[in-house]
Amino acid sequence: MKRLFRRSRQGMIALVSFLVVLVSWEVLVHVLKVRPIMLPPPSAIFKELLAEPVWYAGHAWYTLLTTMAGFVLSVVLGVGIAMLLVGSRWFESAVYPLIIALNSVPKVAIAPLFVIWMGTGAEPKIAIAFLVAVFAIIVDTVHGLRSVPPDILDMGRVLKGSTLDFFIKVRLPCALPSILTGMKVAISLALVGAIVGEFVASQRGLGYVIMSAQGTFDTPRVFAAMILLSLMGIVLFGALAWLEKHAMPWRQAQ
Repeated sequence: MKRLFRRSRQGMIALVSFLVVLVSWEVLVHVLKVRPIMLPPPSAIFKELLAEPVWYAGHAWYTLLTTMAGFVLSVVLGVGIAMLLVGSRWFESAVYPLIIALNSVPKVAIAPLFVIWMGTGAEPKIAIAFLVAVFAIIVDTVHGLRSVPPDILDMGRVLKGSTLDFFIKVRLPCALPSILTGMKVAISLALVGAIVGEFVASQRGLGYVIMSAQGTFDTPRVFAAMILLSLMGIVLFGALAWLEKHAMPWRQAQ
């Protein structure tokens, strides 16, 4: 009961804070007579959203699909690469420096190459979203796999299980908190990567909406797309937080 009351109170505080920011924004824009092209009031932004809800929903759906495709790909390949890095010193020595070097390259510089190689469809957006998100998955998964308590490692050696069994039944469950933490970071990065891909070359998605609105100085439309992106990021992060809660109920108890 206390936990439910605490969550309700936190939700009310967040809602009130959000409303205070919106009201202050609206008032200050009118009092200071800020031009809408510089900073539109929230009322103009919501009016823009309500004017074409289906159009915005279609672009948001496209961005969501490319984000989720890149994210899922980063989780599957990222966890697999992390297992190889932990399980093979040769693989770690050969591949890990390349991964770090690739992650150091600005993704905006790589995005045009993906467009040249893959065209202007969804593929380059998915590839960029994957590339931006996968490093977080690899790093956190490697950390988790190497953080298995020594007594559990000793028990595994005593039981003489196979290396694969030990990874699946011991290391992966112990690394699950780190993997989920990496996933919560990666989902936001995948959204950023998808938008970067849409900035470079696209005819659909919220990134395309922002770029086309920039060309016509339609600031309310830019802010409308940014609000949808923020809501999308909150929902995706919340979904992973819910998954973490139900996948590891013992952490909530602690």
